[in-house]
Amino acid sequence: MPTPREGELLVHNVYLSLDPTMRTWINELPSYFSPVAIGEVMRGSAIGVIEQSRNAKFPEGTLVLGLLGWQDYALTDGTGLRVLPKDPSIPLTAYFGLFGIVGMTAYFGLLDIGKPRAGETLVVSAAAGAVGSIAGQIGKIKGCRVVGIAGSDEKCHWIEDELGFDTAINYRAEPVLESLNKHCPDGIDVHFENVGGAILDAVLSLINLHARIVLCGLISIYNASESEPGPYNLPHIMQIIIKRARAEGFLVLDYMDRAREAMQDLRQWYAQGKLRYRVDIVDGLQNAPRALNKLFDGSNKGKLIVKV
Repeated sequence: MPTPREGELLVHNVYLSLDPTMRTWINELPSYFSPVAIGEVMRGSAIGVIEQSRNAKFPEGTLVLGLLGWQDYALTDGTGLRVLPKDPSIPLTAYFGLFGIVGMTAYFGLLDIGKPRAGETLVVSAAAGAVGSIAGQIGKIKGCRVVGIAGSDEKCHWIEDELGFDTAINYRAEPVLESLNKHCPDGIDVHFENVGGAILDAVLSLINLHARIVLCGLISIYNASESEPGPYNLPHIMQIIIKRARAEGFLVLDYMDRAREAMQDLRQWYAQGKLRYRVDIVDGLQNAPRALNKLFDGSNKGKLIVKV
């Protein structure tokens, strides 16, 4: 066990967040982070308790969140750590599921880029996932008609019956384009994209004038051994030009200086019962590699977390 030197602290990790973007971190492709090298500790967000500290800013016993990695203990100088409040009314896992990166991703992606307006139709792919489920609920708060796309009947029932989505499409059981035509008779004004591929292709065929396409993730290609087609239908891609639509990618890291703004609204909506979330907890750090695959086979139910 390492001993902290002056200015350092030793954090005992409690929970580890598993996220689709981790798959891109272990590819030798250009990204917003350098690839994790073979032999290095796997990069990952964790919540932990400071056990030893020689840094006055971080006293022992403090709860912190940061890129502490896939390990039981992390030695750090505190750079990038966020101190968490000791609030018994909020479970620690909520700082992954709602009051953290996930919540801010849904909040800023939908509101800053999607700019939803009351009465518009919002479509969310991977709608039962951690980010998509929150984005859809924020869309309802803003007065949108919300259509979610998910991968099982159970997930579709959850986002309809508990989260308040107007309708849901099970992409494994029904043709997406036909279902979108049925459930979006007035077209699509805002699309929150987490998947890419054929789903994005189908959405593009139905976008309205000045539609906004929020490119949050493209999980369909992260784990592919070969290039995944789509959007590949030229007339559908042309709709972006014809409808003068805007498709914009973003990283939540660009919004960290506005975190307080997001947290204030998310806390208020949560207290009012307008926001719900759920977590899928896997026990044991040794199970993290296998658990990560749940994000790609669709077997996770909510925000995927490892209890270290």
